[in-house]
Amino acid sequence: MALLSSLQNPFLLPSQALSLRTCALLQRNTPSPISLQSSNNGPTIRALSLDQIPPNALRRKSDPLWRGGFSLGVDLGLSRTGLALSKGFSIRPLAVLELRGQKLELRLLEIAEREEVDEFIIGLPKSSDGMETVQSNKVRSVAGRLAIRAADRGWRVYLQDEHGTSTEAVGLMIEMGLSKSARQGKIDAYAAMMVLERYFSMSGQGTELVLPKQLELQEKLRKGPPKDADFFPEVLEG
Repeated sequence: MALLSSLQNPFLLPSQALSLRTCALLQRNTPSPISLQSSNNGPTIRALSLDQIPPNALRRKSDPLWRGGFSLGVDLGLSRTGLALSKGFSIRPLAVLELRGQKLELRLLEIAEREEVDEFIIGLPKSSDGMETVQSNKVRSVAGRLAIRAADRGWRVYLQDEHGTSTEAVGLMIEMGLSKSARQGKIDAYAAMMVLERYFSMSGQGTELVLPKQLELQEKLRKGPPKDADFFPEVLEG
């Protein structure tokens, strides 16, 4: 199945979010700013263009001097969710959560706050021939709800094809000498790590941005989260 917007297939995402390909970023060299139109009720923000909110992996590739941007890899399962963390060039498994629904979404936000994350990279299940599955729709629904909550903080949510990452994770754990019992308890977190590995190896190409429809949230995404003075001391100096 080709990647579709919610206008083409509204079942793929909840009504509040729209999924788009970030690979379109590579086709644009000059970002176009958000433009404002005056009205009787004040300025109105036009929809945000994707080239203004690229994933961290693409920012790192395009600007060697770029700083910041920690990423949380998420492997969503039916009963367990694996997490992995990328800080700089270091990627490591983080945790496995046994939560669902709103409790899971709120916990992801708490972890992102604690780890100073500004983007979520969520694995999107696909078949070996690249087709999306029933599980893909479930992941898209969770990603859509999370994107709305995350955007309010200036954080972004992306979808990354995760086909084969569980197998890659098992192979890595065997190479590391982990026992079968140890692998069973950590497989989800290592699968999330493989999602991040693929995301960075491809420099963010082929990922999908889950973009809230609300223009106010899009504006918050454009601005991004407040800059950390530890990484950007010039913010305080200026």
